[in-house]
Amino acid sequence: MFEHLKRLLTGEEGQGMAEYGLILALVAVVVIAALQLLGTGISLNFNKVASELNKQ
Repeated sequence: MFEHLKRLLTGEEGQGMAEYGLILALVAVVVIAALQLLGTGISLNFNKVASELNKQ
């Protein structure tokens, strides 16, 4: 019983999950920054396409 508890407290299996969480947070920050920088241009392109589709 004590050996099992000791393995739970000193185990390193959860460490990988924390690293995946940090990578996911970094990717989210990069995506948000890219959308902020490119958002206006993308919005203008969508509006152009929408207006062309409405003309037909």
